[in-house]
Amino acid sequence: MRRLPVLRSLFARRTTEDLPRPSNASGGLRLRGSLQLRHVDAGSCNGCELEITSAFGPHYDAARFGARLVASPRHADGLLVTGVVTRNMAVPLRKTLEAVPRPRVVVACGDCAIDGGVFAGAYGIASGLEAIARPDIQIPGCPPDPTTITDALRGLTGR
Repeated sequence: MRRLPVLRSLFARRTTEDLPRPSNASGGLRLRGSLQLRHVDAGSCNGCELEITSAFGPHYDAARFGARLVASPRHADGLLVTGVVTRNMAVPLRKTLEAVPRPRVVVACGDCAIDGGVFAGAYGIASGLEAIARPDIQIPGCPPDPTTITDALRGLTGR
């Protein structure tokens, strides 16, 4: 049958050599191996969380590039921060950042984490992420799409 080679090509696993190489979005910062991230929602509208869930889901599968979300900051290599820093989340964000062992990476995901987005200057905002921790990577977008998130994490892991 002639269909067999077509089926083999459909079910063949792609290797990392087959995928396009990302540009180094981190400005020179690279990690070896995998990247364990603790996600912190510092006061977002949950748009970024939906896209992060998609990025780590089976379709985009950020885990195949060495990025993984972990439950404890003590097991993490860095933080993935979404949302503006509200008054209620300023202290928990600082404590979570202190719990992550050094050297650590801070990733600002979404316009709100980068510069406040549409909520900049609102009365419930304590400060920007810059006042607590300087982000190593900024992923722009409101919300950023899963491909942008995955590409930024690929830039960190080098895969």
